[in-house]
Amino acid sequence: MILQSFKEKWFNRTINNDNEPNKIRSRRPLNTSFRQQRLKAWHLILSPQSVLPLLILISCMFAPIGIGLLVSSTSVQAISIDYTECDSLIVDSNYVEIPESYISYNFKKAMITKPQWRLISEANSEDLVCQLQFEIPNTIKESTYIYYKLTNFYQNHREYVDSVDLDQLKGKALSPSSLRDKCDPLRKLDGKAVYPCGLIANSIFNDTYSHQLTGFNGTENFLLTNNHTAWSTDKHRYKKTSYNASQIVPPPNWYKKFPNGYTDDNIPDLQNWEEFKIWMRPAGLPTFHKLILKNDTAVIPQGQYVANIGLNYPVKSFGGTKSFVLTTNSIVGAKNNSLGILYLVVAGISVVFALIFLVKVIAQPTKVENISYLDYHKAKISHPEEEEPPIDRNFREIL
Repeated sequence: MILQSFKEKWFNRTINNDNEPNKIRSRRPLNTSFRQQRLKAWHLILSPQSVLPLLILISCMFAPIGIGLLVSSTSVQAISIDYTECDSLIVDSNYVEIPESYISYNFKKAMITKPQWRLISEANSEDLVCQLQFEIPNTIKESTYIYYKLTNFYQNHREYVDSVDLDQLKGKALSPSSLRDKCDPLRKLDGKAVYPCGLIANSIFNDTYSHQLTGFNGTENFLLTNNHTAWSTDKHRYKKTSYNASQIVPPPNWYKKFPNGYTDDNIPDLQNWEEFKIWMRPAGLPTFHKLILKNDTAVIPQGQYVANIGLNYPVKSFGGTKSFVLTTNSIVGAKNNSLGILYLVVAGISVVFALIFLVKVIAQPTKVENISYLDYHKAKISHPEEEEPPIDRNFREIL
C-alpha cells in the first residue's frame, strides 16, 4: 500500500476535464532510443598497449622542447640588483660593497669586481640618488633592456584594476560628477577633476632612471632610450586631453613631479608618456618586471658602469622590494628556467609510466577471453542455466 501511494503521488497526475472522465497519465519517458539512452556510442577502452605509444610520443615531443627552452634561457645575460636598502646608506659617502643576497647575475664570464653602491644628494635639492656600480665582464651583442622589478605589490586587486576612467584617458574633458565612481576616492580634489583619476595612476612607479649607463675606468657611456617601450596596441587607449589647467589637479602622489599643480604648459601627454602606459597595464602577479629603458641598436662593451636612480618610490610601507634589472632577451623572452624544467618533468613522468606499462605488457600480457561475454543475449544463449533474477516491477517503475 505504501509503495502504491508513493507511485500515485510522485509519478502520476490526475487530469480533470468537464467533457471527459478522470484519467491517469504516466510520466514514464517514451520508449525510444534517445529517451531510454540506447543510442550507439563509442567508448574508449584504455589498455597498456594503447597508452604506451601515446606516452612515448609525449616524451619525444616535450623533452626536446624543454631542453631548447633551458638552453635559450641560460643564454640570457642579466644582472639584477635589489636597491631597496640603498636609502639607508650614509649620504655622500664612498662606494660600499653590495651584500650578495641583493645581487643575482648571469654572464658568459665571471665578474672580477663585485657590485657597489652609494647614496648621494642632488645639488640644491633634497632628492636622493642611488648610484649602482657594476661590471659587465664580456661584450653583449644582443639588445639590452632595463627593467624595474617590484615584489609584494598586488596590481591584480579587483578594486585597483577598476579604478580608472577610460574615457578620460582618451582625452574627454569630463567633469568630476561624470567620472566613474570606481575612481573614488581619487575622483576630485578641491572641486576639480583629478587627471588622471583612480588608484592606478596615483601609484605610478616614479623612481627616475638615468638614460645612460655612465662608464668609468676607460669605459664609454652607454645610451638608453624609453622610445617604444610600451605596447604599440596601447597607443589607441590614450589621447591628448581636452582639459585646461584650471579644470584639473594632479593625483596626490604626483606632487614631486608637479609641485605647483598643472599649468597649460605641463599637462602630461598620456599618449606619448611611455612609462605611464606601461604602468597602466596591471600585472597579474605580485612580483613583476616592467620595461623602462632599452637599447636595441648598439652593442654594450665590456667594462664598468654606473646607473643613477632617483629614489622616490616607497616600497617598505607594504613590505615590498624594488630592483634594477639589466638583461638581454632570447627567442622565448626573458630568463625563465621554470618553463623548460616543467616540460622536462612532464617528459620524465611520461617515460616512467611508459616503462611501467612496457613491463606490464611483457610480464603480464592481457588474457584473451571469449567475446560472447560482451553481448548479453549471446551470453544468455551460451549459458542457459544462468537464469535472470526476478524483478520487482513496482520497484522498476519507481526507477
